[in-house]
Amino acid sequence: MSELSSSSASSASPSASVKAKHARLKPRVAAAVAVIAAAALAFCAYAVAFPASVPAPVGAVVENLTGANPHPVVLQRPPVAPLSAMAQLGKQLFFDPALSASGKQSCASCHSPAHAYGPPNGLDVQQGGLALAQQGYRPPPSLMYLYRQPNFSIGPDAGENDDAPTLAQQATAAAGVVKSQKTAGGASTSVEMVPQGGLFWDGRADTLQQQAYGPLLNPVEMANTSVEQVAAKLQHASYAKRFTELFGSRIFDDHKLLVSEAMFAISRYQVEDPSFHPYNSKYDRWLEGHARLTQAELRGLRLFNDPGKANCAGCHLSKPGKDGLPPMFTDYQYEALGVPRNRGLAQNRDPRFFDLGVCGPFRADMKDQTQYCGMFLTPTLRNAATRTVFFHNGIYHDLDHVMAFYNERNTDPGKFYPRDARGKIEKYDDIPLQYQKNVDVTDAPFDRKFGDRPAMSDDEIRDIVAFLKTLNDAPLSSN
Repeated sequence: MSELSSSSASSASPSASVKAKHARLKPRVAAAVAVIAAAALAFCAYAVAFPASVPAPVGAVVENLTGANPHPVVLQRPPVAPLSAMAQLGKQLFFDPALSASGKQSCASCHSPAHAYGPPNGLDVQQGGLALAQQGYRPPPSLMYLYRQPNFSIGPDAGENDDAPTLAQQATAAAGVVKSQKTAGGASTSVEMVPQGGLFWDGRADTLQQQAYGPLLNPVEMANTSVEQVAAKLQHASYAKRFTELFGSRIFDDHKLLVSEAMFAISRYQVEDPSFHPYNSKYDRWLEGHARLTQAELRGLRLFNDPGKANCAGCHLSKPGKDGLPPMFTDYQYEALGVPRNRGLAQNRDPRFFDLGVCGPFRADMKDQTQYCGMFLTPTLRNAATRTVFFHNGIYHDLDHVMAFYNERNTDPGKFYPRDARGKIEKYDDIPLQYQKNVDVTDAPFDRKFGDRPAMSDDEIRDIVAFLKTLNDAPLSSN
């Protein structure tokens, strides 16, 4: 019996030893697991906090989960400094309604600082004229970021070449060039043949000084009848002394020079005051790693840049330049989109009238270049979500309708265009038939055909609009 007990004790001893060994290892294993888990959590927390400092695949995961930018950049912004004396004078001019024939309309009336220097209301076009009772011709574009707008040209910049071709020569040389397709994120050679740059919807002014001059004598805007009438207003303004301080006592003797200097002062105000180019939108902050996009905004950004979907970035470039300048969300080029005719505009009551942009009627130097008829400037999308009027004729009043037009213009044109007496859809009804070949039908999403499935779903459009709202600048007081 004692031998059996001894044998049993002997056989049980190794098992007890193993159990004891396991008991001693458990705390160590648990501690190791805890250390690994803590390290993993710490790495995850570090990756979330500093997505740019982790491997690219991890950064992509962080971007998907949190909306952080795993590849932040440093954007180059204009220096901020007190306004010069010239710009201070320009500010007074910008807000002075006495410069209009009605005495009630200033530059700021149509370019409201509270509305991204765009129209302050949802009217198709603004009211002007002697009694503020006449419709303007086109909705006022925003004045923001115009200091970066290049001069109007066709084809590559000729630089300082003394023998640079005229616009007519450039247009003629480019007349036979086939328009290349614009693809988000891809190289485009369309710069070699389409118009680019300039101010106003048709690019007829090259400088901010010229742009400021335009509304002064326009009969449906500030409605002055002559330069002399404007000069008289300046001579009797409360700030008239500033002119003599800046330009000398004889400045009022030359009316053309006086008005020219006044417009130059307004242009200096637009260049120097940071409220015209703050670059402080959520997207700017996201680019620099200081903000995070929501899931809807992130999806919208990707759709915006997707050449097979919205393809917005094909014309509205979304990436910073190599020089570190923030993206301007325009390629500064011109497109014929064929938006529907706005029959609410007084000028369109005449069925023979057509606003054809680059080739007229408000600029005459390109009237013979019919390959550009119907083309209008591609505007920046910065602060576009603050606007309540879109396109050159003010036909739409919210981004939902704008996006629907882009998405279904070709696939379901009956949603946008009227029908004639026989029920036929009058597509591109604001462009004469002989110029409709200029309308873009090659760049996505305009490459779809009638009856095709639209490029974007309703949910995708909502996401794109959510992203566009990230391009709104935070309010910035005028200097």
